Amino acid sequence: MSLDFGSLAMGISSLEAALRVSDSQNYSRFTEDEQKVIKAGVIQNFEFTYELCWKYMRRWLEENIGRSYSEGIARHELFRLARENHLILDVEAWMRHHRARNKTSHTYDPIRADEVFGDAKLFLNDAKNLLIQLEKRND
Repeated sequence: MSLDFGSLAMGISSLEAALRVSDSQNYSRFTEDEQKVIKAGVIQNFEFTYELCWKYMRRWLEENIGRSYSEGIARHELFRLARENHLILDVEAWMRHHRARNKTSHTYDPIRADEVFGDAKLFLNDAKNLLIQLEKRND
């Protein structure tokens, strides 16, 4: 069964657009409130896209190696299986993304927000690479 990765592609595109605005020369000209809103948009896009990434990893693994291998496993094990199946390059990088996502879950803390904002920039390339590998291996 062929999987549709349209929502993942849109999530990645939206994260990329938010990061592009935050990296633009105009960013420093924005007011502090505008910068906070842009940063919040990057973080929201990161959260959404990260969630799509691991869920698509799991779905691909279920379809291609069997549900019994991927159902109910811990995130580290999911990433290990994804690495074994050439969907991702670095398990530890994906665990860092997972920890960054967990930082956003419960409270708003400006220091954590800045950390996740920085992590989102690193995440974008990994998410793009995942999509490329999923599309290459989509039957």
